[in-house]
Amino acid sequence: MESPPFLTGQLLLAMPGIGDPRFERAVIAMCAHDENGALGVGIGAHVPGLGLHELMRQLDIDPGEAPDAPVHFGGPVEPNRGFVLHSGDWGGEGSLDVAGRFRLTSTLDILKALAAGKGPSRWLAALGYAGWDAGQLDEEMTRHGWFGVAATDEIVFGRRAETRWAAAFASAGIDTRLLAASSGRA
Repeated sequence: MESPPFLTGQLLLAMPGIGDPRFERAVIAMCAHDENGALGVGIGAHVPGLGLHELMRQLDIDPGEAPDAPVHFGGPVEPNRGFVLHSGDWGGEGSLDVAGRFRLTSTLDILKALAAGKGPSRWLAALGYAGWDAGQLDEEMTRHGWFGVAATDEIVFGRRAETRWAAAFASAGIDTRLLAASSGRA
């Protein structure tokens, strides 16, 4: 069986009826996908009732100039671990370049930079991540549940979370109203 292409720098979209309510209408920015496994950050839903200012205060960081943006549900793995997905115009210690599309930073220096008004021009904060062991995502891609599309700045940073799923499918020419949660049997 041939392995699907590596998805680093793309968006992974949950198909209707994926079978796991944590991933219903999920949009995951894939930050690493290779023979060792995969890691992505969810950008299609917010953590209810949590804004960036509250998160920063919990970390003893004065929000300063940072806007009080909603915090995204990054995924079910390590839900207390924070990530900032951002444009490439800022980089700090531990920032990971993701296929030249965007960067991922999980250190406090990015929050401090945002508070000081010196952070990246485009960004979003998330708690948790989606992770797969070696070969696990490749297997899931061959049998059900996921669809990969190109990540664009407009979809990642220019849209509200609740519109990203349909917009990402539309970027591949797919009308989500025509997607079915199950397939027929012959």
